[in-house]
Amino acid sequence: QVHLVESGGGSVQGGGSLRLSCAVSGHTYYNTLCMAWFRQAPGKEREGVATIEPVDFDGSTSYTESVKGRFTISQDTGKNTLYLQMNDLKPEDTAIYYCAAAPHRPLGLLCPGGDEYDYWGQGTQVTVSS
Repeated sequence: QVHLVESGGGSVQGGGSLRLSCAVSGHTYYNTLCMAWFRQAPGKEREGVATIEPVDFDGSTSYTESVKGRFTISQDTGKNTLYLQMNDLKPEDTAIYYCAAAPHRPLGLLCPGGDEYDYWGQGTQVTVSS
């Protein structure tokens, strides 16, 4: 079982910044985990925000188009912690943000292509005012 705990959410004005953290614990080797951030705004579907591949592979990242150039996903393997640095926040970024994890796959796609992650945090609220 993998346990994820998000922190760092809050309320900011447009143009502000926040840094979200996701602490990972449990019976797992962090360096083999696919990690991701998702968000869900009121009345909208859950949306993938950013993903990062396991450190034991290439650690490559990807982002949804709306956050490219503003958000950065990263991880600290020494602390088993995932981060999401969010800059130039906009009201449309308002949502509950979740971190997610999944063991890497031995064949085919290394990581889930969508929201098919195995472990999820409880979420942290991000509110951006205009």
